[in-house]
Amino acid sequence: MTTVALPQNNNGLNGTLTVPGDKSISHRSVMFGAVSRGTTIVDHFLFSDDCLRTIAAFKALGVPITTNNEQVTIEGRGGFDNFQKPTHPLDMGNSGTSTRLLLGLLAKQPFDIKMVGDASLSKRPLNRVIEPLTQMGSKITAQANNFLPLTLHVNQKLAGLEYHLPVASAQVKSALIWAGLQADSNSHLTEKLITRDHTEKMLHQFGGTLQQSGKEIEVSPQHDFQGQHLYVPGDISSAAFFIVAGVCVPNSKITLKQVGLNQTRTGILDALTKMGAQFEISNRSTDSEPAGDITIKDQPLHSLTLTQADIPGMVDEVPLIVLAATQAAGTTVISGAQELRVKETDRIATVTQELQKFGADIEQRPDGFVINGGTKLHPADQPLDSHGDHRIGMMLAIANLIAGGAGQLENAEAINISYPTFWQDLAQLQA
Repeated sequence: MTTVALPQNNNGLNGTLTVPGDKSISHRSVMFGAVSRGTTIVDHFLFSDDCLRTIAAFKALGVPITTNNEQVTIEGRGGFDNFQKPTHPLDMGNSGTSTRLLLGLLAKQPFDIKMVGDASLSKRPLNRVIEPLTQMGSKITAQANNFLPLTLHVNQKLAGLEYHLPVASAQVKSALIWAGLQADSNSHLTEKLITRDHTEKMLHQFGGTLQQSGKEIEVSPQHDFQGQHLYVPGDISSAAFFIVAGVCVPNSKITLKQVGLNQTRTGILDALTKMGAQFEISNRSTDSEPAGDITIKDQPLHSLTLTQADIPGMVDEVPLIVLAATQAAGTTVISGAQELRVKETDRIATVTQELQKFGADIEQRPDGFVINGGTKLHPADQPLDSHGDHRIGMMLAIANLIAGGAGQLENAEAINISYPTFWQDLAQLQA
């Protein structure tokens, strides 16, 4: 366990910053590169613990991958049936994305594949993926209630699937798309709510086809993908910490360069706009994954109401909206966010517990929060704890700046899961 002294707010946060590459896109770029013909080169890749797990898994499957600074080069295997049997279990670490997506991608292999994970990941539900994959013909044995460790057994056949996703989950959807590409007939997926669509966009970018209308997705069998040269935009989930800091930390003005603006991921900007925040977006790109520069400064906020329909576009940023709501005039109500209960930690419980250390007026509900805003946060009266959750750790660092405290953060190493350079980037804006 690593404990760090949290930086204090001396005179706001100011300057220009390029946040690391998008985690979701980085994962998927390796996956598509691995099954494509030819070479895939990925620039501005996120070298976080989670994404390195995906690289390590494909190396264990015999895919040649090299890294250099922020660039990854993948020599594709030209399909799904040219992998090698791993000599050891694939260690997913804390990466739910790696685990769930690889369950679909590797659902039809001529050898057994074992998967393991850390203590936290081994408590996260996989039944939501295993059940539909089993319907398609995949053979998986796992711990009781379908947790890691598990084994993907030899399988030579996958059937097409007609499936209504019971949860709004891009990871489940993506796993089923990967399996559907290898099935012997079309698969039809219906989302509960529209979720992030990085898999669908990248499928088209690598030469595949997909029929989509609203929440309806038609996947046809296909395997002929062509390697690409990609640039990964900045991760809006990482930028979100500095966006909220820019709004809530006095005397702040921040520009974040080339942040991903995929419309399925900009819920944090929509929520802040509803709270009265104003920001400028410039230098927009029109690539497959749109991006732009975001400039934000400190300003007053008012409360808002978020419901289940709002959550998929900002599921990872809800803890930050809760933090912003503590500084907003009025009472904020967030519902339909029960998915936060099964993240790296129970984020509804941990956000409530940790922000109350600053004096925040928060009540947790089974599926969300009630936050009485306009509360002046005071320095925490006891050590703060990430609970092993990267996003909770970074959120608490921003809360500490708002509170003007000199607190300590326990289990700070969790931040490396998605943002290894967070402390350096924060120090850059304080300089």
